[in-house]
Amino acid sequence: MSEVSLRPVEEADFDTLFEFMRDPESVRMAAFTAKDPDDRAAFDAHLRRNLARTDVTNRVIVGDGRVVGTVAAFVIEGDTEITYWVDRAVWGQGVASRAVELLLREVTVRPLYARAASDNAGSLRVLTRAGFEVVGTDVGYAEARQAEIEETILRLS
Repeated sequence: MSEVSLRPVEEADFDTLFEFMRDPESVRMAAFTAKDPDDRAAFDAHLRRNLARTDVTNRVIVGDGRVVGTVAAFVIEGDTEITYWVDRAVWGQGVASRAVELLLREVTVRPLYARAASDNAGSLRVLTRAGFEVVGTDVGYAEARQAEIEETILRLS
């Protein structure tokens, strides 16, 4: 993918983002997802709540002129974390790495945290390349896998 940029999420993006976030392989990889990825009403309500929050930075990832994912920073229990979701069709093309890099220019609070399923090697690689360091692990219930799994916690100082 030759050009990656970020822009604010718009209501017109909801359909595309919903489809990305219900792809079975993507859901399995992300692990910590909505209880029912096919529940459109819950998806829309969640996204609207986040878009209304002043402590959340939500961006659409645009690759070569089309929406290819999302990246966000949000506050949880006093810590700022980042998260991202990239269309499986562009996995391995550097999109997530570039999107994280762009978000880190915009969200300058440090420390900044991220979490990924410990078996999600691709996501862990994106985060460590961006300068995040592993600071621990946790075990939590992953809706997508219907089981407790290990999650790696990372920090960018």
